[in-house]
Amino acid sequence: MQHPPRNPARHLAARMGHWSASHRKLAIFGWLAFVVAAIAIGTAVGTKTIDQTNNSVGPSQRADQILKRGGFPQSGPLTEIAVVQSKHSTIANPEFQAAVADVARTVAPLSNVHNLRWPHGAVNRDQVSRDGRTALVEWDMSGKLKAAEKQIDPLTSAVAAVGARHPRFYIGEAGAVSSDKALTKLFNEQIGQAGERSVPLTLVILVLVFGSLLAAWIPLMLGLQAVIATVGLTAIVSHITPMDPNVSAVVMLVGLAVGVDYTLFYLRREREERAAGRSEGAALEAAAATSGRSVLISGITVLIAMAGMLFSGDKTFISMSIGTMMVVAVAMIGSLTVLPAVLSKLGDRVEKGRVPWLSRFRSPVGEGRIWSRILNPVLRRPGLSAALSVALLATLAIPALQIHTASSAANTLPRSAPTVGTINRIQTAFPGQASPAVIAVKTNTKSPAFKAAVAQLQSAADATRLGYGAISLDSNAAHTVGRVAIPLPGNGTDGVSTHALLTLRGHLLPATIGKLPGVSYGVTGPTAQSYDWNEMMKSSLPLVFGFVLTFAFLLLLASFRSLVIAAKAVVLNLLSVAAAYGVVVAVFQFGWGTNVLGFTSNGSVAPWLPLFMFVILFGLSMDYHVFILSRIREAHDRGMSTEDAIAHGIKTTAGTVTSAAIVMVGVFSIFATLPILDMKEMGIGLASAVLIDATIVRGVLLPASMKLLGDWNWYLPNWLHWLPKLEHHPEPIIQPAPAAA
Repeated sequence: MQHPPRNPARHLAARMGHWSASHRKLAIFGWLAFVVAAIAIGTAVGTKTIDQTNNSVGPSQRADQILKRGGFPQSGPLTEIAVVQSKHSTIANPEFQAAVADVARTVAPLSNVHNLRWPHGAVNRDQVSRDGRTALVEWDMSGKLKAAEKQIDPLTSAVAAVGARHPRFYIGEAGAVSSDKALTKLFNEQIGQAGERSVPLTLVILVLVFGSLLAAWIPLMLGLQAVIATVGLTAIVSHITPMDPNVSAVVMLVGLAVGVDYTLFYLRREREERAAGRSEGAALEAAAATSGRSVLISGITVLIAMAGMLFSGDKTFISMSIGTMMVVAVAMIGSLTVLPAVLSKLGDRVEKGRVPWLSRFRSPVGEGRIWSRILNPVLRRPGLSAALSVALLATLAIPALQIHTASSAANTLPRSAPTVGTINRIQTAFPGQASPAVIAVKTNTKSPAFKAAVAQLQSAADATRLGYGAISLDSNAAHTVGRVAIPLPGNGTDGVSTHALLTLRGHLLPATIGKLPGVSYGVTGPTAQSYDWNEMMKSSLPLVFGFVLTFAFLLLLASFRSLVIAAKAVVLNLLSVAAAYGVVVAVFQFGWGTNVLGFTSNGSVAPWLPLFMFVILFGLSMDYHVFILSRIREAHDRGMSTEDAIAHGIKTTAGTVTSAAIVMVGVFSIFATLPILDMKEMGIGLASAVLIDATIVRGVLLPASMKLLGDWNWYLPNWLHWLPKLEHHPEPIIQPAPAAA
């Protein structure tokens, strides 16, 4: 028997929906004014980005500080390298020597070039490969990175012209300036393409979901407006806390997903209530009281998850945390305010632009037929269903036990990308030359003892037979700080390079330079910075995980007044994340998908991905969980038995959850098509996690576990009965006051 409550809904989401429907002009134009103002002000003030040259951590940061105080550029010298290579001749060939000299003569007159060096005569023979078929012409660029990037094009063109004059040789340029500029441009272009593809794909999916062009357009537009407004807000906030250059891409990814999801939940419930016979106003208020509340709880839970990145200790993650929290908040507020106003204005006209032929393939609003066929056997055999789903998730998660994280090496970049071919040739001919370890030494660099220690270091490095390269030494003008560069074996991020780095730090340096009286030293460079950042991430993960899990548990406990539901939500989300980790490790670390996805595996996973995936997936999967549980609790509060409430709640929400998941999987999968390895990893990881979560976890494991637990699902200890009781179902409807058209 059903027992409808006596008092109208008075929680925040219901009040916001009622107010917006009654003041729709103010709500709609206020929202548009906010979006325009945010992007206008943000564009005017510009975005202040993180200084990537001062973003190292741990021992690398200490070494960078020694170099900085000694007057060295924070990122090291902006070195450019021109490669002259031949398949048929060596440096002994006069024609080969002429090509090398031509490169040197061509770049020497340019004003922003200094410290030019190339192999000629008996000088700089370490710039010739062991087989003699590759020679390097190196120089340093004046000024800081951004200024140098504005001056690099004439140099790149000049080197290309030399190559045209010597067609028998490969002549190409790469380096700190040219590579950074070219690869940043490539990355931005790829992100732009992902955005361009995701919008029409999302629209197509939403048209299939609603069968109406207008109904599909509303979620997409609100999602895009939330992203646009947040991009402007991040620019404003960046003047307080600098932002990572890629934060806009993350804002688009998260904002489009949650913005569409929240609007989809709300709009589908309003359409369902209309189909059940409620008036337009009553249907809207019912949606505000139910889906509106789910959106509010989901949004707060996602905010908590995104806030976890604040505890990472990394500037990039902190900026991404701020950006994603803002876009979730903006999307949530838009769904609770402007969406009810728009629906109040449109009424049933929201179905305009229907696509007739789609109606034969779409299930009517309410309990979905497909999910009914799946759910019925699950509820008949909950023990077997739960066991099989847990076994499948555990199997998918097994590869995650062997996860190894490391920054992507140059050989994982698309070979067609500018400068990548040259970088690969340098790495092959001069192992470690492209990413040497840099030793910062604070001592008297003119002293014979220091010079002897450097010579001892070279001898000790050669004696290890690990494959260290020849040492190069530079000193500041005051001779108080030395910069010692030693090429490491390996590709800079693999196990070989890491072992060589740890050997250098733990054994070679303490036995040589470390014995100088009063010396201070440290090791930095690409390999050291990657290793130290990776170690910091490992140490911060428990803090991030603990924060997110604890606060999500407390929020769900307060929202559903059930210890079991809150604990089970955390466990199910962790299973989803673990399974997604396993997929990423299997595909990208083990290399199981190299042929299908067209990438080169570097035997590792991007070090930023585990933490990023956890907070994003934990937050997004809670959307589904809260939406489904709210419907189950609503049915239970109306008097249904737990089993009937589970069946009704999941059958009525399955279509919406599936639609939302398809949108997310579509958007995330676009990133898997990009040639940049880190973006592929993110796309596959997020898409597979959402797919796993929306099917195995929410469609099978959640109902099976709830059926097994029965009334224990609603268990709340006596000492927690003080928690406020929040309604989960639409109250008797108060028709909104007539609003001006």
